[in-house]
Amino acid sequence: MRLTMPPATRPDPARSIKDAITRRVVALFNDRARGEAPVARRLDGLFGPNAVAWRVHGDVTSMMVGGISSLLLQMLHPAVLAGVWDHSDFRTDMQGRLRRTARFIALTTYGGREEAEAVIARVRRIHDRVGGTLPDGTAYAANDPALLAWVHVTEAVSFLNAWRRYAEPGMSPVDQDRYFAEMAQVGRALGAAPVPSDRAAARRLFMDYRPHLRTDARTREVRGLVLKAAATDPLAGRVQALGNQAAIDLLPDWARRMHGLPNPLLARPLVRAGTLGVAQALRWAFR
Repeated sequence: MRLTMPPATRPDPARSIKDAITRRVVALFNDRARGEAPVARRLDGLFGPNAVAWRVHGDVTSMMVGGISSLLLQMLHPAVLAGVWDHSDFRTDMQGRLRRTARFIALTTYGGREEAEAVIARVRRIHDRVGGTLPDGTAYAANDPALLAWVHVTEAVSFLNAWRRYAEPGMSPVDQDRYFAEMAQVGRALGAAPVPSDRAAARRLFMDYRPHLRTDARTREVRGLVLKAAATDPLAGRVQALGNQAAIDLLPDWARRMHGLPNPLLARPLVRAGTLGVAQALRWAFR
């Protein structure tokens, strides 16, 4: 009797590529040395699967672009910049700072209510210890509701704008307002005030803050570190450089001018098309 062996299972090239991409993305946002793993999506959190925030915050590319853009906006406020300058390890661990921000967003969006409340309480305790004096002698404190409001509104606006540009261009005004209302819950829990609950309020808040924004040598140094390609892999470095340019492109014109950052008209279609291509590849990998 002749025995036949089952045919060998052929490797799936597409599956291998997907696994390689997802592993690299998971490693980018989770500190394995600290035992971090992706945040599990739970139904008992602050929002739930029907929330606009669930779909906006689930897109890797638009969140990366929006996150970098929001940092470039935040540092234009002298007191926010001073908090980073005086109390942060940004010079040696910018990647860690970005990772911690991403994890906070993941926990408050997708984690259970107790997880969200715990990470909010931890951030508030950190803010309570952060304070100092600006170069002009003005005192600042990270738990100042007005400073927290600037950080909050820049994040909400940047995340939403990146989502609309690279994922959902036809997003309804109603859903855009819903997003701000949902994110207001987190802003208020952190102690921010005033917190916009719709698009119109966010625009007004931006206008209110503009007279207080400045740039100097410290702004330029922090900006350079934010935009510096940290990846040693050539391909990852090119993707990061593209994401940085997309973040610059996302900035309001007045903010780009303050930073002195170019955004050539002829290059914009290439930047946007390239970033959209990366976004589509990542969505394919995580399906």
